[in-house]
Amino acid sequence: MMAPEHDDTAIPVEVHLGRIARELATIRQLLATVANNITAAESEIPEQMRRFMNYFHDVHDIKFVYEEHGQQVPSWVNAELERCDDRFRHMLEDLHAAGGVFEKVKRDMAGRKDNRWDHTKALFPPKENADETRPSEQLVNGIDQSGTEVPRS
Repeated sequence: MMAPEHDDTAIPVEVHLGRIARELATIRQLLATVANNITAAESEIPEQMRRFMNYFHDVHDIKFVYEEHGQQVPSWVNAELERCDDRFRHMLEDLHAAGGVFEKVKRDMAGRKDNRWDHTKALFPPKENADETRPSEQLVNGIDQSGTEVPRS
């Protein structure tokens, strides 16, 4: 014998609409929380970098599996590791560049007093205007065009 079906006709439409409105408000609130958490997490390590590092680590593990069993690592694995090595360097350069995520994090860290390491040495000086630019200086082994040694900051 089948259970009797629930009769929704006894509940007024306004009650249904109220339930739907509360549910939508809850969903909107939870999505806002998720979006805020994603933004906060990406302020330290961008998702693209995190995923790339996981991939790079996985390829390295594949190489290790071959070595662990005494087998020659295939050339295609080594070629992918070489590509990942160059791409990792490129991504780090971009993130450490002026205005990059890592540069912003280092600037924040440099303002703290309890650091074990010096995070100020690689910082760019803050710009007074957003569109401020400086002329490039050609340095060869730390010496400018006039022959004066430029102190490292």
